[in-house]
Amino acid sequence: MPNNVFYWPIRVYYEDTDAGGIVYNSNYLNFMERARTEWLRSLGIEQDVLRSRHHVGFVVSHIDVDFRRPARFNSSLRATVEIVKINFASIVFAQKILNENDDELVSATVKIACVSEPELRPSAFPSEIKDMITNGTK
Repeated sequence: MPNNVFYWPIRVYYEDTDAGGIVYNSNYLNFMERARTEWLRSLGIEQDVLRSRHHVGFVVSHIDVDFRRPARFNSSLRATVEIVKINFASIVFAQKILNENDDELVSATVKIACVSEPELRPSAFPSEIKDMITNGTK
């Protein structure tokens, strides 16, 4: 499994903030979700194709988040995605939100489960998909 860290750029829009111009806490989870989606896309995995061709999807089954410092309106951020562990039907990621100085604003451990569609029951990763994820290639 590669130890590569994937980075996805994020611009903080007004809609991401509260009345004081501070990023609202749940939006960090949205930023991390976008980064995981773009990481999959970088590997050649589209989630709609995953559902239609393999009849599986990915769902968040657990998340631990540490909020360290706030981000503000118009900030330029980066979300990271790094695989910590991959199992039969789940992946554990370490994710961070960094500011333009690479200061860590938020860190999270996110567990994603592979589930059958439409039943939403745990399912093994299709071998083709697991190979793409573990090898980090298209």
